[in-house]
Amino acid sequence: MPLTYGAYLLSDVNGTSIKVAKYEGTNRVKLIENEEYGYCSLIKSAKQVLGKLELENKTISRITPKGRIDTPLWDSIAIREAVINAIVHNDYSREVPPKFELFLDRLEITSAGGLSLDLDQKSFFEGYSVPVNRELMRVFKDLGMVEQLGSGLPRILKTYNKDSFVFNKHFLRMVFWFPKEATDQATDQATDQATDQAILEYCKIPKTAIELMKFMNMKHKTHFRNTILKPLLENGCLELTEPDKPNNPNQKYRTVYEK
Repeated sequence: MPLTYGAYLLSDVNGTSIKVAKYEGTNRVKLIENEEYGYCSLIKSAKQVLGKLELENKTISRITPKGRIDTPLWDSIAIREAVINAIVHNDYSREVPPKFELFLDRLEITSAGGLSLDLDQKSFFEGYSVPVNRELMRVFKDLGMVEQLGSGLPRILKTYNKDSFVFNKHFLRMVFWFPKEATDQATDQATDQATDQAILEYCKIPKTAIELMKFMNMKHKTHFRNTILKPLLENGCLELTEPDKPNNPNQKYRTVYEK
């Protein structure tokens, strides 16, 4: 990379935009968030991306016979290395910045340029370091953000296997899958939201508890009341048609509309 272009990328004002996108599911069909960290020094952009991903790194709790186990979505040390590597080694001459994408079940980090011409996959995984952007590497090293010792990749491989890396002639993508507990929990939440929406649509015309149970194909009345009906009533999404007579056998439930 020419020194002048490296200085441009490190300046407080430039035309490089780095995005962190978030999708509702496991594909790119429904984008729910698109944060932009760019048009400023790559140093600042890198810190902003790391800060955003730190906020997104939720902890999943699981109760076992031996106690509670807390598991983050990803290993923060490995992901920090992956983020910095993607930014420092990206081929900016193509004017394609790295991108960071969050899905229901994984985090994907994609950088432009593929492997350096001086590296093959074997050398890459053995930790050999051939900086694509020497000036960027030097500045990031001076700031203590990289070591230029080839130790970043071993830190990633300590937690994630080689299958996490997808090589392409023009791109390098890193795919970090979330723990199964996190995916299951997110799927359950999405299912619950879809269920609630279906009930609210159904109750635009007031329905009895029996009608609702048939609609939900549920037979256990107590379970239905505690897991479905009670939360919707407490959240103000449903209301009683006979509020003064909650135990009225003819009681019905209807959707509450925002006023």
